[in-house]
Amino acid sequence: MYDPTGRPAKARVVRLQHQDVSDRPFIVIWESTRACPLACRHCRAEAVPDRDPRELDTAAAEDLLAQVASFGTPAPLFVITGGDPFQRPDLLELIAHATRLGVRVAVSPSGTPTLTADNLRAVHEAGAVGLSLSLDGATAASHDGFRGVPGVYRWTLDAWQTARRLGLKVQINTTVARSNLHELPDIVRLVHTYGATLWSAFFLVPTGRARDLAALDPTEAEDVLNFVYDVGLTVPAKTTEAHHFRRVALQRRILADRGEDHVTALGLGPLYRELRDRAAELGLDAATRRARRPPLDVNAGRGFVFVSHTGTVHPSGFLPLGAGSVRERPLPEIYRTSELFTGLRDGDRLGGRCGQCEFRRVCGGSRSRAYGLTGDPYAEEPWCGYRPGSFPHQRELAALLEAK
Repeated sequence: MYDPTGRPAKARVVRLQHQDVSDRPFIVIWESTRACPLACRHCRAEAVPDRDPRELDTAAAEDLLAQVASFGTPAPLFVITGGDPFQRPDLLELIAHATRLGVRVAVSPSGTPTLTADNLRAVHEAGAVGLSLSLDGATAASHDGFRGVPGVYRWTLDAWQTARRLGLKVQINTTVARSNLHELPDIVRLVHTYGATLWSAFFLVPTGRARDLAALDPTEAEDVLNFVYDVGLTVPAKTTEAHHFRRVALQRRILADRGEDHVTALGLGPLYRELRDRAAELGLDAATRRARRPPLDVNAGRGFVFVSHTGTVHPSGFLPLGAGSVRERPLPEIYRTSELFTGLRDGDRLGGRCGQCEFRRVCGGSRSRAYGLTGDPYAEEPWCGYRPGSFPHQRELAALLEAK
């Protein structure tokens, strides 16, 4: 990549989606079932032990896959989640069917005894390209306490190692909640030790059982986002439902280029210093990657779509507003034309500080968290404390936003 003078240009700070986001999503998440033997404290689906008779059956699920393929080539990545997808006896059949249709599949199972080497090998042989696993604590006590069942930590680590040996890409997801804030560096150390294609820090959304968990305040969220940015040179890191990470990436690039101290310039607090110091103790401040993974510009309804176990379509699994059903209308039609989806793709509809923010078209805030806390999907991001226009280097920012 070169700039107009012919000199090598720096890697993009934020990655754009390759496709037109109004035409097709980057990713489709399918909640294949809500059945799951765990009792996770944050569960969006409020999972239950038994399968719902209203679930999409095999024929309906195959029709959904055909709808995903009809978006065109390349088809969106199709992630089968739950509940626990292994509770569906047709899981392998559906993965194989998707592969025949040219749809890439990843599976997001729960950490249960179903995560056997035989099951993971079968998923891989059926055609799945990736696996995402949750790690919400650095020890068995903290992770199992969060998940509500003893033994989950060990099952997760074993499955992680098995999946990597099989050649599956492994993404590790960590729910960022008040209960595990101080363990984040130790979790990153595990990701670095075991190896993963990606580590995702998922910022809690108050839906499902997560309504009962204590929220972060905007200052703490800012500290965590900057910590995630720091460790991006040690592990490939991203965020989920923390879209202001893209703002942080842009700010940090500009401050680094100007040789300014980001702690002072961004007003970072004691939590950031604690996380940074602990990371240094663990040796995570020694860069092992040549470049950070630029965050992808994607948001609810803008490159992202969620299909529930009964076939209803949502902009995100954490935004419980429906836009139709795949049993009644094709998924591409819902994604492209429904008022909810087209509205969420319009940055001018954002309210509060988000609507006034110079970062709004590259961030947009968590529409799920805005809805969960205010009832308005267009309200300002509750976990963001940034004041529009307060970043001092607006000219440099404008240049980066133009080049993003």
